[in-house]
Amino acid sequence: MASKPSIPKGTRDFSPAEVSKRQYIIQTIKSNFEKFGFQPIETPSFENSETLMGKYGEEGDRLIFKILDSGDYFEKANKDFLGEKKFNYLNLYLYTALEYIFKGVINGSTFEDKINSVETENRFYSYLDDEKLIKSVKNFLIQNKIFLISNIKEIEKVLSANADKDIFHFQFNSFYVGQFLSENIYKNFLEGISLFENLTSKSLTPTISEKALRYDLTVPFARYVVQHQNEIEFPFKRYQIQPVWRADRPQKGRFREFFQCDADVVGSKSLWQEVELVQLYDTVFTALGLEGVTIKINNRKILSGIAEVIGASDKLIDFTVALDKLDKIGEDGVKKEMIEKGISEEALVKVQPLFSFTGTFADKISQLSNLLSSSEEGMKGVEELKFICDHVATLGLSTATLDLDVTLARGLNYYTGAIFEVAAPKTVAMGSIGGGGRYDDLTGIFGLKNMSGVGISFGLDRIYLVLEELGLFPETVSATSKALFINYGDAEALYASQAIQKLRKENIKVELYPDNVKVGKQFQYADKRLIPFAVIAGDQEIEAQTYSLKNLVTGEQVALDFEGLKKALLA
Repeated sequence: MASKPSIPKGTRDFSPAEVSKRQYIIQTIKSNFEKFGFQPIETPSFENSETLMGKYGEEGDRLIFKILDSGDYFEKANKDFLGEKKFNYLNLYLYTALEYIFKGVINGSTFEDKINSVETENRFYSYLDDEKLIKSVKNFLIQNKIFLISNIKEIEKVLSANADKDIFHFQFNSFYVGQFLSENIYKNFLEGISLFENLTSKSLTPTISEKALRYDLTVPFARYVVQHQNEIEFPFKRYQIQPVWRADRPQKGRFREFFQCDADVVGSKSLWQEVELVQLYDTVFTALGLEGVTIKINNRKILSGIAEVIGASDKLIDFTVALDKLDKIGEDGVKKEMIEKGISEEALVKVQPLFSFTGTFADKISQLSNLLSSSEEGMKGVEELKFICDHVATLGLSTATLDLDVTLARGLNYYTGAIFEVAAPKTVAMGSIGGGGRYDDLTGIFGLKNMSGVGISFGLDRIYLVLEELGLFPETVSATSKALFINYGDAEALYASQAIQKLRKENIKVELYPDNVKVGKQFQYADKRLIPFAVIAGDQEIEAQTYSLKNLVTGEQVALDFEGLKKALLA
């Protein structure tokens, strides 16, 4: 019986209607990226593991999908690490056990007993003719039987499924078993069984997974910049719209496979880039009809300055992680967590103004200036935010609001200056729909020092959910055709196809029903596809050189010449 088809958790299939809506968002973002001078690049779906590992912190590393080397690698790797003879001995040992099973030598015992039986061992050693070799292989098998026993269920499945086949009779094909062993040893290795490492004192991890799926677009971009630095004109403005993968726990708005839409500028320290990125956010969300988003901004230097002022520079991470939870656990909860992390009561008194941090952007800047007056680093952050705020205010935003949020601490170990996060309108319960910030030396991890950059990202999947919930997708966003030409036979189909060819040149989406079947069935097809019009081109229409256009919503039908048909379908 065929198994029921499914897809991995955290991934999705998209219907034609969903794809059309996603493409609408992507095209809106893409067109505005290009309007702001960003150029497209693409990088591979997977990178060398060393490119990604260690770039996102411990939590990030845990969520990276590693790719197991495939093909005939397993068999080759076994032979390389164990040696040709030992590899064959392992196969031969299982062959011997199976030989006894089928010859009835061992009966009424568990498969584990059969693997461990004296009869199996004696029979197996009879194949060997050297005492030293027997001793060496015995030690080898003692450890390998751990693997054999751990795979009892899998082996029994194979035995049960193939019990009546020649392959499992006395002339058992040990190559098949060897292939089974090769694949399953490595499966177990990935689950933490270090069988081969114990045997050989060699680490296999780098060699069984040298590649990993892309976790984000920023680190691959940094790799790209370093690798192609001699071909790039700096400052380099790039955008990238591609899928990424994370081994995260799936939930609403969070998937294991999802698209990121990034825009970055690398090779410039100018704060005008931050000003433009705020404008870019506002422009895209306005174009999507998503009014009322809040672009939150903070600065890493301000967070460092606050920690310095309260005497907790050594607890910067603990301080900011707790502060970031203010809207979830409240002032008392944040203070309690800070104290538990070793931040003193005296420090909390100094940081009290943060718990009632309200007012306009300018008001908040003024409060921060008073709080951070003794911190050079903190005041530098204040000046940077003031520059961005003043110029954005002068230039103006269409529908978004820029707000200073001192609790914003995303990517604390990643960003060095401005930090951005975009919140959906308050009427929608959704996490951030965008984010980014400045990083002063991202390319330094690949050997290219002092290359400052700043970038933002749009969360395509969450934006989709927000637009869907608020009903903001235009009615024109559809994967369906504008009209279906009814098929009355080959002569009529040819007449229809000539019109279809001309309409498509006008970028009008039309199609011909491929089969000459009952007209009712063709109309039902159009209804199910939500095609709004049907075009009738039968004998009468051909003779009059006209087309009958039927509105499938209202039922109204009108006879038109080609120009009239074109005009009606363009409306």
